[in-house]
Amino acid sequence: MRITAVTCVKNEGPFLLEWIAYNRLIGVSDFLFYSNDCSDGTDRLLDALAARGIVHHLPNPAEGRNYQMEALKDSRRHDVVTKADWVWVADVDEFLNIHVGDHTIPALIDACGDPQAISVSFQFFANGGVEAYQDKPVISQFTRSHTPDICCADPAIEVKTLVRQDFPLQYYGAHRPFFRKSLGKDQRPAWTDGAGRQVPFKYLVAATRDRIRKFPAKGARLHATLNHYALRSLDSYLVKNDRGDVNRENRAFDDTYWRERNDAAFEDLSI
Repeated sequence: MRITAVTCVKNEGPFLLEWIAYNRLIGVSDFLFYSNDCSDGTDRLLDALAARGIVHHLPNPAEGRNYQMEALKDSRRHDVVTKADWVWVADVDEFLNIHVGDHTIPALIDACGDPQAISVSFQFFANGGVEAYQDKPVISQFTRSHTPDICCADPAIEVKTLVRQDFPLQYYGAHRPFFRKSLGKDQRPAWTDGAGRQVPFKYLVAATRDRIRKFPAKGARLHATLNHYALRSLDSYLVKNDRGDVNRENRAFDDTYWRERNDAAFEDLSI
């Protein structure tokens, strides 16, 4: 099975190798990286990996500075995406934590009944009092998160989505694919959450702004969780703050972003 991960990066050099190695272990066969405006050597490291056939690396094609959406649009013209059986759009601080079978993406697909899309719910991992950057795996350093089914008192939590090649795609979004609103009811894709259940209807059809990229997480992580290490160490968060958002211009990571995600109520060692 050919599974391609597509991601956008800016100044993520210290974290690239762990993310690539982990994704290879769970079944990702190909990687398409877009980098923009790097000042820490991320682009040079990706070039070195590309020269060895480990990843594909391109400069971000954004002209309107909507970095991620323009990169996702561009990705659809490359063989590494068009010839993949599945496409996984994710960031390098997100780790797909699979709980079934041999803990690989094919095992997750099988557990969910081989649908055309699988949306996996986030679990935000806290800083845990780690101040200094350490050259150690992120997934071993940060083991505490919010209570899984509630984040900021909100039971609806964001997702990221695995997309099968025959999905009736209009375009890839950062959190989920979109199909044409004119698509007949009998043509709508088979689409599950991370427990193999049909995703909520309002999410399926992107009926409201609140349901475009998230839905209630209760029971949705039976087969898989998306571990999101959005904060990491305080040092790394300050670098992230200075860098700005890799996906769109003029977004600040302020103390509100930190407070909302730095909830250490729950220990999770499953990854």
